[in-house]
Amino acid sequence: MLQEAGAAGSGVAAEQVLDAFAGAICRNDLAAVAQARDQVVDALGVAAMIDAAAVIAAFNAYPRVADATGIPLEPAKEEGTRALREALDLDRLRAD
Repeated sequence: MLQEAGAAGSGVAAEQVLDAFAGAICRNDLAAVAQARDQVVDALGVAAMIDAAAVIAAFNAYPRVADATGIPLEPAKEEGTRALREALDLDRLRAD
């Protein structure tokens, strides 16, 4: 689950079901995604499941869009991607 053990509830309807759905997607666990998706539908309906999936997808895309626009990398990303950027000669694309 995405929540830390013992974390206070958010007050969101079916938060544990939604948390399980997001967690399964983030882990890329297709069997768990299917089960969690069904649980969201059972608890909140098809429309809410679609909304939840859209929000998860959007938050997955935001950092990719930001990175693609040339926003400077955070120090951890800078260090963690150094070898890959060098191998692909990606730093030549910087507009500094």
